[in-house]
Amino acid sequence: MPRIYAISNQKGGVGKTTTAINLASGLAMEDQNVLLIDLDPQGNGSSGVGHPKSQVNAGIADVLLGFRELREVLVPTDIDGLHLAPATRELVGLEVELVDADNREFRLRDALREQAQDYDYVIMDCPPSLGMLTVNALAAADGVIIPLQAEYYAMEGLSELLRATNQIRKGGLNRTLERSGILLTMVDRRTRLCRDVCDQAREVFGDEVFDVEIPRNVRLGEAPSFGRPVHVYDPQCRGAIAYAKLAVELMRRERGESVEDADTARGHTPLRVAIGGGR
Repeated sequence: MPRIYAISNQKGGVGKTTTAINLASGLAMEDQNVLLIDLDPQGNGSSGVGHPKSQVNAGIADVLLGFRELREVLVPTDIDGLHLAPATRELVGLEVELVDADNREFRLRDALREQAQDYDYVIMDCPPSLGMLTVNALAAADGVIIPLQAEYYAMEGLSELLRATNQIRKGGLNRTLERSGILLTMVDRRTRLCRDVCDQAREVFGDEVFDVEIPRNVRLGEAPSFGRPVHVYDPQCRGAIAYAKLAVELMRRERGESVEDADTARGHTPLRVAIGGGR
């Protein structure tokens, strides 16, 4: 079975979709087979890898409603080893349709158990809410990765999500759900506010915070408009390098290895990229 991660935060605009796309891309570039699932009705995760919801005939909504098998809705991306279960317009009304459905919280979990065995990782982009789509993701996930924007109101969305994950565990929907890491995003350490937020997060949550920080980077913002992960759009930019490091750090955490051990074991040094060329 793959390792399954939900990328979630109840606060919008924190880099959640950017993280889902580029973490999935970074893992695929580490020779992993990766499935990206776009559960956000906005569909930005799908358009960000070249499949806008207006151009997709079937997607993850059809799987959750029982109309299609998961394998029937998967589409390829520009990165070898990375596939997408896209969002469609039907996701907008899906939560209403699932209200009276049987087994409604576990439809995604069951689909992944049956049809995702060929993948090493499943990365799920969740909507900025605690509705049925996010509940399905958390019920299916091994862990949740929480993007945390380095700004004043960052802790508000974080505290809500932490309560939600506790409820998911205690309520029996997923007793093994882990907090797999907090990711600092949109980091600009030239500002005192940013430094204070980052330092506070590390003080409160310790090793739960990823070592890697995602910088503010123009290329990260530009890449989705071209329908490409940043590793395809500009692989030498600072954002691409940061997400490549995040992929390796996640794999290293799973194996209990240091970054150097992980590089040696894989026979290459993916982190040793010339940062001087980044923008």
